[in-house]
Amino acid sequence: MKLRIQDNSLRLRLTQKEVARLGDQGSVESAIRFSEDNVLRYRVLVSPDAHSVSVRYNGDTICVFLPAEIAGQWAKNADVTIEAFDSGVRLLVEKDFKCLHQAGAAEPDAYPHPLA
Repeated sequence: MKLRIQDNSLRLRLTQKEVARLGDQGSVESAIRFSEDNVLRYRVLVSPDAHSVSVRYNGDTICVFLPAEIAGQWAKNADVTIEAFDSGVRLLVEKDFKCLHQAGAAEPDAYPHPLA
């Protein structure tokens, strides 16, 4: 899963396997390790109790919560993006496409790019 933070925008891009895992198991997680004791975790979680897409930051973890109905439909259809705003933060959860500009880039699990 790729994470992009820019100003008040949070973008998470998931590969095909990660989208399938989210649909089947209800969660996907990644992390960046700055040192043994400093790890930033970022997660996308399906929440059966959620009524809207939301984000929480607690300690060293960013969690994006998706309502079960939205996540289930998104995992199975051709829609690319789930977009929402929560507490002034723009949230984008997207299916990750193969890069068009780096022909040799190894992204075997990314979705085929529609412009390729």
